[in-house]
Amino acid sequence: MRRRMKSALMAGIASLGLTFAPVQPANAFIGFGGIVYDPSNYAQNLLTAARTLQMINNQVKQLTNEAQMIANQAKNLTQLPYTARAALQARLSEIDTLIQTANSIAYDVATVDAAFASLFPEDYASFSNAAMGAQARTHWEEASRSLHDAMRLQAKIAETVQLDMTTLDEIVTASEMAVGDLQVSQAGNQLMALQTKQSMQTAELLAVQYRAEALERARQLQSEERARIHRQRFLGDGAAYTAS
Repeated sequence: MRRRMKSALMAGIASLGLTFAPVQPANAFIGFGGIVYDPSNYAQNLLTAARTLQMINNQVKQLTNEAQMIANQAKNLTQLPYTARAALQARLSEIDTLIQTANSIAYDVATVDAAFASLFPEDYASFSNAAMGAQARTHWEEASRSLHDAMRLQAKIAETVQLDMTTLDEIVTASEMAVGDLQVSQAGNQLMALQTKQSMQTAELLAVQYRAEALERARQLQSEERARIHRQRFLGDGAAYTAS
């Protein structure tokens, strides 16, 4: 800015110097001390000086506007000095750990297929009464563990909701103090990340809850089948008793 102002001033001074012609016009007269004074030339010099000053002022305004534009661009590139990424990831990891260490059947397709085939056979004809009693006990334990897992996950999500409220307040505060487009965008992205995290928690909770309901329903169906076998064995072949 200083170099441009200096160049403009030098140009103005040079233009002023060129306007002083060595040849005396007809309307010039000699004043005190032999100094030549030309009113028209003097007026022209004043006009040139005024125009040069106006040009310099315009250049100063232009440079000021450019500096402000650069400052605004720098603000738009400034990153938000806050991130909730680590906190959100840590809470999701805690929930994932609960699911991975669940006491009931693991949450993968292969394990579910194998466990279901073992726990819930289609035919109890070959089972003894004692084996069916043991099977009923196993079903009850599995259903109980599944309900326990669902309750643990519900409690953990309730805990994270309290933490999410604090995180939400921090994100909103950071967004209100944003000074550029980048910071506003980053604050919006973090709000979306918080919303996505809560949606993932809801999906996980529904999976565990429906899992417990499915196991309970399967246990009831197996109980009905065992009851049918017990009733059939009690009745026998249906022939009436005949005294010997």
